[in-house]
Amino acid sequence: MEKNNPNGMLLTHPIKNNLRAKLMVVLLLFSLFKMQANSYAENTKISLKLENVSLEEVLNKIESDTEFRFLYRDKNISLDEKVSIQVKNKTIDVVLNELFKNSQISYNIYNNRQIRLMPKKHISAEPIDYVPVQNEVSGTVKDTDGTPIPGVSVVIKGTTKGVATDFDGVFDINANSDDILVFSSIGFANYEVLVGNQSNIEVVMQAEAASLDEVVVVGYGTQRKSDLTGAVGVLSNEDLLKAPVNNSLQGLQGKVAGVNVFLNSGSPSGEPKIVIRGVGTINSSSNPLYVVDGVAMEDIKYLNPNDIERMEVLKDASSAAIYGARGANGVVLITTKRGTQSGRMTIGYDGFISVGQMQNKMDLLNAEEWLDVVRIGMENTPKYRPDGPVPVFTTNDPRLFDSSGKPLYDTDWQDEATRTAISNNHQLSIQSGDDKSSIGAFLNYSHMEGIMLNNDVDRISGKIAYDINPKDWLSFGVNLLVNNVKEREFEEGGGGQVPRRTMIEMPPIFPVKFPDGTYSGSFDIEDAYNLEAMANPVHVLETQERLWERNQIFGNAFAKFTILPGLEFRTQFGFDKRINNKQEYSPRDLVNISAPNGFARVYNSKSTYWQQENYLTYQKEIDDHRFNGMLGLSWQENMFESSDIQASGFSDDFFKYNNIGAASNPSAPVSNYNKWALNSYFLRAGYTLKDKYMVTLTGRVDGSSRFGTNNKYGFFPSAGLGWMMSEEDFLADSAIINRLKLRASYGITGNTEIPAYSSLATVSTGTILLNGTRVAASSVNRLSNPDLEWEKTSQLDIGLDFGAFNNRLRFEFDYYYKETTDLLLDRPVPYATGFVSVRDNIGAVSNEGIEAMLVTQNIANPDFNWQTSFNINYNKNTIKSLGENDEDILPGPNWVSGSQTILRVGESLSSFWGYERLGTWGTDEAQEAALVGALPGEAKRSEEKKILGKGLPDFTGSFSNTFNYKNFDFTADIQFVGGVDIMQQFYHSTEDRSGIANGLATILYDGWTEQNQNTMVQEIRNQSYAGQNSQVDSHWIANGSYIRGNLFSLGYSFNEAALESMGLNNLRVYASLENAFVIHSKDFQGYDPEATSWGGDQWGQNIFFFQYPKPRTFTLGCSLKF
Repeated sequence: MEKNNPNGMLLTHPIKNNLRAKLMVVLLLFSLFKMQANSYAENTKISLKLENVSLEEVLNKIESDTEFRFLYRDKNISLDEKVSIQVKNKTIDVVLNELFKNSQISYNIYNNRQIRLMPKKHISAEPIDYVPVQNEVSGTVKDTDGTPIPGVSVVIKGTTKGVATDFDGVFDINANSDDILVFSSIGFANYEVLVGNQSNIEVVMQAEAASLDEVVVVGYGTQRKSDLTGAVGVLSNEDLLKAPVNNSLQGLQGKVAGVNVFLNSGSPSGEPKIVIRGVGTINSSSNPLYVVDGVAMEDIKYLNPNDIERMEVLKDASSAAIYGARGANGVVLITTKRGTQSGRMTIGYDGFISVGQMQNKMDLLNAEEWLDVVRIGMENTPKYRPDGPVPVFTTNDPRLFDSSGKPLYDTDWQDEATRTAISNNHQLSIQSGDDKSSIGAFLNYSHMEGIMLNNDVDRISGKIAYDINPKDWLSFGVNLLVNNVKEREFEEGGGGQVPRRTMIEMPPIFPVKFPDGTYSGSFDIEDAYNLEAMANPVHVLETQERLWERNQIFGNAFAKFTILPGLEFRTQFGFDKRINNKQEYSPRDLVNISAPNGFARVYNSKSTYWQQENYLTYQKEIDDHRFNGMLGLSWQENMFESSDIQASGFSDDFFKYNNIGAASNPSAPVSNYNKWALNSYFLRAGYTLKDKYMVTLTGRVDGSSRFGTNNKYGFFPSAGLGWMMSEEDFLADSAIINRLKLRASYGITGNTEIPAYSSLATVSTGTILLNGTRVAASSVNRLSNPDLEWEKTSQLDIGLDFGAFNNRLRFEFDYYYKETTDLLLDRPVPYATGFVSVRDNIGAVSNEGIEAMLVTQNIANPDFNWQTSFNINYNKNTIKSLGENDEDILPGPNWVSGSQTILRVGESLSSFWGYERLGTWGTDEAQEAALVGALPGEAKRSEEKKILGKGLPDFTGSFSNTFNYKNFDFTADIQFVGGVDIMQQFYHSTEDRSGIANGLATILYDGWTEQNQNTMVQEIRNQSYAGQNSQVDSHWIANGSYIRGNLFSLGYSFNEAALESMGLNNLRVYASLENAFVIHSKDFQGYDPEATSWGGDQWGQNIFFFQYPKPRTFTLGCSLKF
């Protein structure tokens, strides 16, 4: 039996009769269900024989035997009264008149099947249909996408006179010209309109994500948002797809306070990094747990964004503790699309084509400028190497210079290695069903090009979901998703031959190809330039093959049994199977890459994850008391295996990776296998009193194979409290405040994301010389730790939810403090053990912050709507402990001058470590410079290293405005990040090593000379002859704060007349511009200041080497349904 929310809005959709079939077959296996004829209420006969049972039991019996559904409001209707009834072959009105004759309940029948119950004292003396009126008013109610909304309550304000829209969103009502019609439906903001002299009224209702009775997914079930005691962010499909996205997490960026999504690469396969309420680990993964349709998923990199119905982000411990040992980094719950129970088939298409281009280029030297740098560097050689050879600058090579010594070429390698990327995406969906069964089928194809040459991703995905309710007490469902992804990538490592590096460093005097068609390289010069050896980036991008094929089969099946009213048992099984294959070949002419004479590699991996979960849920309402509970258990297992074969030395390029045995230098094959398992028991209990006071308790026991034998199991509890102050007498009648709620929660979660077997001693294999003969041998290379356990995160959250002016102003605020203890770090051990360290639980990190979200409906009228959304979060990350003595740890990355970061108690993770550059030594400081082994023109640095900045931001947020004018909609989304620094590691290559590769224009124009000594840029010198003076110092650090024009989108939805002529239900076309602009510090010299991470480690955040540029993207798309 369905119930109304407190505003009296219908929760179910009326069923339309005489469905006109749009298609005859769905996915070859399923067909449409034919609808019954009109006048169901008149033709359906009911027989009952019940003695001394409650009204509720009688209504449940009617619902089980017929298609009637009852809707009522708990506060106003009591169904506990005992009655007896005996009828045979009677219509519904006769039955209800008999049933309610001695009660205070009356009813109205809508659309032959839906029956609204209401107190008699609220019913007009005359039947609603016969109240004298002046005008007959009709119209259609749709959402912002143009889709009709069935079941919308249309009531004359101040009365109980009303109707509900039918399946097509159509209504007819009799009303006076001075009447006001109130339109209300669950999940939508109420809409009011004066009748006036209108006979036809078209209404567009705005979704209201903050509805008090919105049902949100909370892990192993759902909960009314009004009953939540934790911090949960909710995003609909419409929110996620405001702009076309390649990755499901891209749509989350800037939408939920406290959730940071860093797009670390402009590559079409680049995976965003998501951080919820700060980084709380050092060596473990900081990624949240992803749960798709109840099944944990390793990552959602290739999950089709169009398949997502909604996304919930569990941010605090009260919400995430139900996932126990896997919930420390937060939980992202994803619900995918399924069929519909509307009684009709809907076919939809969504597609777009996009054009991406490099947004900005780095300011590099052109050919003439670069030659000046080479010449000056050679001339300065005697100063730095007085006893070394003195190079002679010449421009004699006829392939590169004309007879006067001018360069023949001035190649802009940033232009040559990139392109205009043209991408497209197409989604077809078919949804059908009724209240007995439903089916949804979805097919997607996308071709996403990167702006680097020959870098693209093709994805084909298919999804089918089928649900059936054969009995009132039984329902089944299956969901299957298949992905095939093919990618052409290029080397994303940090080596000197990576195209995103060589397109910066390759000297501009070289062409892409010489006139004879051969590719150039930095070694193609006869003069004594002594350049760094590198293949030109176009050569690599056009001839190197790095082909990935990734296949995924993901699915789940469930069965749900209603044991007693309010008590349900659910069992579900889910799996995630992945098979990956990589084929790589570098041709023989790629010098310094194919080492030597061609390099081939074949890599294969497969993983199988499965989980089985069983749980009971219970819900009960007694007067002002609402109870809910859940008890369950879970088994999870993951297996991974891989093999890797590499070889070099091919006689020609014919075989590539197809015949590795043809290579003269094969390497030993490598294989890998690992497995882990998790066994869990969990429970949740909730209680709400008078819709005012809420309490939620959760607990989970997890047992993991990844940890030591002495600490396999852990317990993770949480508690949350809520107080809906707006329901108290002193605010209940407020004309301004609609909602005021206080929340508080505390709980403990864990982090299991460490490699399998981390607690065990490991053995390495190799060879040794024994009696002059080399033999195979093995040795222990890591100590065991049977006490190793998971990192634990305790979190306190205090929150406020506020709504005012009929919820046209909504505000959410949270303060949190979370501390992660038992960090997994390497603890030093005595040298007598033969080892340096052992992995142990030491150290602690805290994150303290506030987050706020403000949504305002600035203007709301039939022709024009304007909504503003603003969110911001501030987070302070602090290392609290690093073991017994709290000694500093230098984790890396180790490059140039040792570790570039430091872990120090009291400081943030990702603290940059190096010298402070005080300027450059002047000629009058020659003696002082000599004391530290320096010369005038070299960098002047502090004597000791210090913390230079940090890579984790203090605050992030977004500011978004959405305008609707008649059929047009416009969205402007601005993103901002502040309180963060960037280490420009590329300064080592582009400024400090002048002369052997191309570099920044600052070398020539800001570099030290005797006439320009007040500068931070060192004097030009040729590294090959005069060495280099390159150290990580403050000159490499730039302010990483920025403001980004993230999205500007303009759309148009066709009106009903146009749709009818085209035979469509809805059609929207749109154009969008993403990454329109970025405002950042002038000290930042890279492509884009958005965060990146060295190797993906938490302590390497915002260390920029050479980026994959992010494109500015223009998109044209459409969405239609029929």
